Amino acid sequence: MSRTDAILTRLLALHPKLIDLTLDRILRLLDDLGRPQDRLPPVIHVAGTNGKGSTVANLRAMLEAAGKTVHVYTSPHLVHFNERIRLAGKIVGNRQLNAALEHCEATNGGRPITYFEITTAVALYLFAEVPADYLLLEVGMGGRFDATNVIDKPLGTIITPVSIDHVEYLGSELAGIAREKAGILKRGSKAVLARQREAGLAAIEDEARKLGVTPFVMGQDFDGFEQNGRLVYQDESGLLDLPLPRLAGTHQIGNAAVAIAAARHFGLPVSDADIAKGLRNVEWPGRLTPLKGKLTALLSPDQELWLDGGHNEAGGGVLADSLRAMNAKAPRPLVLVMGTFANKDASGFLKHFGDMPKAVFTVPIPGDRAAWKAAALADLARGMGLEAHPKRGIKAALEAAAQVKGARVVICGSLHLAGHVLALNGTAPV
Repeated sequence: MSRTDAILTRLLALHPKLIDLTLDRILRLLDDLGRPQDRLPPVIHVAGTNGKGSTVANLRAMLEAAGKTVHVYTSPHLVHFNERIRLAGKIVGNRQLNAALEHCEATNGGRPITYFEITTAVALYLFAEVPADYLLLEVGMGGRFDATNVIDKPLGTIITPVSIDHVEYLGSELAGIAREKAGILKRGSKAVLARQREAGLAAIEDEARKLGVTPFVMGQDFDGFEQNGRLVYQDESGLLDLPLPRLAGTHQIGNAAVAIAAARHFGLPVSDADIAKGLRNVEWPGRLTPLKGKLTALLSPDQELWLDGGHNEAGGGVLADSLRAMNAKAPRPLVLVMGTFANKDASGFLKHFGDMPKAVFTVPIPGDRAAWKAAALADLARGMGLEAHPKRGIKAALEAAAQVKGARVVICGSLHLAGHVLALNGTAPV
């Protein structure tokens, strides 16, 4: 076990629950650390159910194209914990991370605090110590009582599409979930909203009115769409004709448009050329990413291998839509390799694919007892009319997928599974 892993293991033991939504514990620790949240560069705070990370990745790429240095906080990580904390453009190094982890652990003094709370405090402490021009801060879960919601005056807030997820913590009603996400809105800070379902939008706008905030809303104040192989963005200031985002998938048009809207509405110092360069250069591993590496050797040369970490019902919808669009341009048989957590709506995820998949190979998530058993997940898929077979792991599933001539093979269902795949493939994020 590495030194980082040993520290993180100790931090996991500080609270009996992995998630316990409140701000009391982290605010107490931040006070003891000298309130690093008050010494940050301008903050853009991002909540939502899907698309948070892609929106952040687009914004980072645009700002960096403009020569700005950017801190980024995202979760979960795929392979290494360090991925969650990007300091002035670079993933935090082990020595710097370990020193901050141990300092915050000592400052906490063994008092109860969740893993996400104390590691968020670590991130804020590091962000306050290292100079940068901006901080892009992604919510972990919800918004109102998320550990990141300790910034009194963010430069701006973004709420990406809201859908049903984490019902055990956020409830099962879309309007209620949207109100929790809207908890990041702050009086005096501008807000950008992605396209929302009607009930979600109404709830967010109701919360915004209480704060005197008028959100900049996709579908009303701005929009983005694909036209002739380009991204066309439109708002009150006019049209932009831009390259399509480097990130694959039809849903990435919307994520890119939200990032562009934020850049313009928040007054970020990025030109149209910077926005275009950012879209061409953006990277966000594990989100409908084409894979090249060790695992491709298990497939035939005429096959494609893709990886996607979408794991909820809405994630299944955007993945299926993107694969249909791919198939319209370049038809191939579809093979899904799927593993997901037991608290996820696997049937809701799969229903979007209809009869597209030629086969589904189900796999466990290594080392995680809270995942669907491969056999049970295969039974569920067969009950939906799909040809499905359980496999002991990714390599066995890919060897089976290799028998489908010319297939587009997509590994999906979990960011944790995506991280395992990237590690196997030798392509961990850098």
